[in-house]
Amino acid sequence: MKKLLVVSDPPARPGFLPRLRFLCDYLVRKGYDVTLLTEEYHPLDFSRTYPVETIRMYSGGTTEWFIKTVWTLLTNWHDRVFARKAVQQLQITKHKYDAVLCTSFSDFPLGAAQRIAKALNVPLICDIRDLDEQVDNSRYQYRHRSFVLMPFRRLYRAIHIRRRNAVLRVADVVTTVSPWHADFLRQFNPNVHVIYNGFDEAQFYPKDIDTDEFKVTYIGSLFEWQKEALAKVQQVTPVTIHTPQNDPVPHDRLGDAIRESSIMVVLTNTDTHGMLTTKFYEALGCEKPVLCVPSDRGELAKLIAYTNAGIATDDMEEIKAFIEEKKQEWQQKGFTRQQTQHREEFSRETQCRQMEEIIKQYLS
Repeated sequence: MKKLLVVSDPPARPGFLPRLRFLCDYLVRKGYDVTLLTEEYHPLDFSRTYPVETIRMYSGGTTEWFIKTVWTLLTNWHDRVFARKAVQQLQITKHKYDAVLCTSFSDFPLGAAQRIAKALNVPLICDIRDLDEQVDNSRYQYRHRSFVLMPFRRLYRAIHIRRRNAVLRVADVVTTVSPWHADFLRQFNPNVHVIYNGFDEAQFYPKDIDTDEFKVTYIGSLFEWQKEALAKVQQVTPVTIHTPQNDPVPHDRLGDAIRESSIMVVLTNTDTHGMLTTKFYEALGCEKPVLCVPSDRGELAKLIAYTNAGIATDDMEEIKAFIEEKKQEWQQKGFTRQQTQHREEFSRETQCRQMEEIIKQYLS
């Protein structure tokens, strides 16, 4: 039995990193001995069939956080101490792990995973879910930052990008979530593979539900620069809006909320690169029509066309025509159902099989 140490940034509610959870569950079913190592953050109250080891890095309090953040900026304290505690807590060198897989949206815990893999003398597989560079001017990262702290945040970002890239250069293989991300990362490591995010087939599946109203729905965070795009849709039809701050949909109700909708609105903008929102995959899984506004003129628009999931457009007449077409379908049937293509390529099961094939190359 092959032993795999999975090192992750802290899983957080409500989804607890589905890409990570489904992969670990899948590998256990395939006979792997999996241990998940992560930082103590939220209580991990999700079901699992593998052990989880957590390491506490902060006791609590703003002063401690500030001091350790500055010290991390200067000395990479976070990765160094996390790796040292991991070796002590797990007695890693005695466990004879066969590989280390690290999944992260930032640079932590890439540096820690590199140190652990080096101590074990085993391959390092890095799975990169997000990049600072995927959004022009890092607007997502800065949206809650005060103007006064902006120079510090820019310095912090630059240092962390440099540390991330240093790890990627020595990784045995890198996986990531879109072709844009893969092309970008190949400047640091030529061995990069795309494994898209996807949908959970147990939660996001097609089911025709008759409804009393034609319901156009948006679910997700709503940033200031997305409101203009949403307003275009609202000129044509009312939109039911669920954000984390306003009328959030419970995680276990997401599939039903999508199936009960007539159209799912996906918002993006042309300043992003390779950002393939989870709500697109979930609507695809439920075979609900996707109205993406505006078109990102990039990979999301291509995926929507490839899967026949709906339409990505900036054009007001195209928005009106799409909504009218789906409204007529709803009037005739009582529900809408998008005749998608290649849907199964974007399930979590497919994603896990692809990752396993990569892992097997480095366990042999």
